[in-house]
Formats: sequence, C-alpha cells, structure tokens
Amino acid sequence: MKPILCTILAFALGAQCDAQTITWGTPIAVSGSATGNLHPRIQLNRAGNPVVLWGLTDLYAYVSRWNGTGFTTPLGVNSWTLPVFAQSWAGPDMASFGDTIYVAMKRTPETDATHYSYLAHSYDGGATFSAPVRVDNIDSNFSRFVTVTTNAAGNPLVAFMKFDTAFMNPHYVVCRSSDYGATFSTDVLASGSAGEVCDCCPASIISSGSRAVMLFRNNLSNIRDTWAGVSTDGGATFSGTMAVDNNNWSVMSCPASGPDGVIIGDTVYSVSMSQSSGRVVSYISKASLSALATASTQPIAGTTTGFTQQNYPRIANAGNAAMAVWKQVSGGATMICGQLTENIHSGFSGFDTIAIGSGLQNADVAMTPGVIHVVYEDDGTGKLMYIKGTYPVSGLTVETTAHQQRIELYPNPTINSFYVDTRTTGTITHSYIVGPDGRRMEVTPIVTGTTAQFSTENLSPGVYYVTFNTEKGIVFNGKIAVK
Repeated sequence: MKPILCTILAFALGAQCDAQTITWGTPIAVSGSATGNLHPRIQLNRAGNPVVLWGLTDLYAYVSRWNGTGFTTPLGVNSWTLPVFAQSWAGPDMASFGDTIYVAMKRTPETDATHYSYLAHSYDGGATFSAPVRVDNIDSNFSRFVTVTTNAAGNPLVAFMKFDTAFMNPHYVVCRSSDYGATFSTDVLASGSAGEVCDCCPASIISSGSRAVMLFRNNLSNIRDTWAGVSTDGGATFSGTMAVDNNNWSVMSCPASGPDGVIIGDTVYSVSMSQSSGRVVSYISKASLSALATASTQPIAGTTTGFTQQNYPRIANAGNAAMAVWKQVSGGATMICGQLTENIHSGFSGFDTIAIGSGLQNADVAMTPGVIHVVYEDDGTGKLMYIKGTYPVSGLTVETTAHQQRIELYPNPTINSFYVDTRTTGTITHSYIVGPDGRRMEVTPIVTGTTAQFSTENLSPGVYYVTFNTEKGIVFNGKIAVK
C-alpha cells in the first residue's frame, strides 16, 4: 500500500496537489487478453463492490464482479449471433442501482439499419443477465453510441445517437423504461435543435432525482464543444440545452472522445477533452441547471506543464467529494492520472499518477465516501486492470447544496435503530448506508405515521453515512454513530 499526494513523476512535472492523501493498493488484473480489455466501465453493487464491464473488439461485452478476493470469470452479456460494437474509444455502457445492473450495447456493423441498440439487465448484481432487449424502436433510422443511467426509482434511461435513413442528421435521443428494462418508451429529442451533434463522438447520460442531463459533443459549423440537454421531469422531456464548455474548439477531423459528468444539487460538473489551446487537454466545466448557464471551464490539472496529451476523462462523486481520471502522455510514457477533491465546489488542483506503462488507454472511476475504484485498459499486456484507493473522510464529503440537504438522525449515537422525521424529508424513495470500510448497503425503513425507522442491529460499531432520496428529487445526507 502506498500513501501519496502525487507521485514523484507528477511532482517533477509541476503538479500542485491539495492536502487530500490517497492510499493506493496493488493493481489487480480483471481479465486476460483472451477476453479483451476495451473501453472499461465500472459501477458499484448493493454491497459497494465493483462490477466491471468491457468489450472484445466488435464482438462481446463482458462483465466481472469482485468476489472478496478477486474478480469472477468474465461473463458474456451478448451471444456471438449478436456481436456488439466495442473499441478502445467507445463501446458498451453500464449503470447500477443496488444489485440491478444495466448494460447498453449497439450491434455491429453500426451502419446496417437492422442492427439495433440493446439493453440487458441483471437483478443479482451482475451474476446473470437477461437476453438483450431492443431499445431503439426507430423504424428505418440508424442508432449509434448507446449510453445508460438510472432514475431515482432504479429504472433505466437509455440514450443513443439517432440518424435519418441516409445516415445523416445525427442527434441524441432518450428512451425511458418503467419496468426495469423490459420495455421502452418512444425516444425524445435530448440534444436540442441547435444543429447536428458530432457524429463520431460518444456521449453520457447522467441523472439525479428528477433531473437528467444528456452530455454530448456538438458540431456547429465544426465548433465541437461539449453541450448538455437538460430534463427536469426524469427524462420525459428535455426542455433546454446549453454549452457547458466555452473553449470554442474548431476542428474538421473527428475527436472520437466524449464527455462525462456528475450532478450535485443544481450544478452539473462535466469533463471532456479539447484541443482549443493547441494541446490535447482534459477540462472540467461547472454549469447551473436552473439557469442553463456555464460558470467556468478550466483544465482539470490546472496549469501543469510537461505532458503532450490528455484524453478520455471520467468523473465520479460521493457527496461533494469527486475523483476525475484521464489518460496522459508525458516524456514518451503513457499513464492513467487522477485527481481527488474533497469539495468539488472548490475545484481540482494537480494530479496523481495512478498507473504508468506502455499502451495505457481508457480508464473509469467509481467511489463511495473514503473509497475510490479505478479500472483501466492496459494494451501493453492486453489486460484490464483494477486498483483501489482509500482516503480520509471529513464532513465536507457529505456537505450538501440546493438539492442536497443535511438531516438529523436520532438517537445519535444509537444501538439498535435510528429514526427520521418524514415531515422534514417527505416520502423516501431510496436509501442507503455507507460504512467505515466504504461498503454501500441499501436499506428500507419501516414507516409509521411521520416517522421512518432504520435498523442498525446488523451493523458493527462505527460511524456510518446515510443518504435518502425523496420523491421530490432532494437528497438528504446524515451521519450516525453505532455503539
């Protein structure tokens, strides 16, 4: 185990790290070269353990789960009769809600009008998956770059790029399911009417409460900045769009790189690559959802010099704490870099070098308070790698904003149970507890009148972080000590 602020290499390149120390474990191989390692995605199941998705070139989507000591044998989500698009820069996508795991994928070749986008679901944490269900019921139109998230009830929202019958006029649309991925609604436009989107750039859909945000790269006369389509009704309609980076990057070639983001209260934080400065740099942008206005766009690693390229940024959060990861090239070496901030409203500074080698590519990240999970593609060995980091948690991690509020839990400390006054929260639709070890546990209260009771009988002594989602889309956070 190695506690670091920045590695020696990062320090030599001039990174300025904040005071947050990450202790990284030893990298572990998730897969060997026989099953590929392309475009990894990571989510956490009900227990807070990682579930990893990746692709084998234009053929299979694989899933593997952490079993306590390592990762399970890769499970193919699709069959060879339904080959799916998988490359390093784009491929299948995944979302989780407790032990419900969704995998979204596109049949290849993409330009065949009978090759559709699909979703498979697992209700047992990724141990087994349903047969893929077609999502894009769009007649003779074409689809591409499918991506997925979940709403507050655990149902999937699936987005994809939609073309007309001539494979022209690309734009992003969203389909909803109300039966956990068995059927889907007719798609709705999510990228607005401001013009075509970048037809070679994947996208991300993210959600929090009743808000859903479609993050995509636009193509307005070859200006290829990142935009957001915003929904306030759970993805039923997207009533507004805004540019969420203001780099004004003009390029006639294909960037082949898309954005990612998180929603915290009324703010969407998005990460994306831009070469507007002449260098390939990963940026983070901050924008208001209610005002549909961007407040700032800046390099994630600040004004750090010494690298020749940054790309494929991804981001995750746990309350106000956030971790961004990206690929970086410096001095002829490729590396996976990342930066943790205890309070994303204060921004990032500097970076950590998580892995360094030959042929490192895409990475992804997931986190709970105090624990960071990173997967990355190692083309030098052909393996998919995983590494876990831990960091000390303070009150800033669970501090909240407009759509996130602190809630008092009583009695505190407690022995057998604690209570919440629902006159303060409203109806609780989803709740979970994160333990001192970072393990996430879904919990269901017993509601009597205006009181919700939560059992702690099976919890070991320690301090736990509690999160409630409500029907109004508000997230409440609290802290309980169990004796």
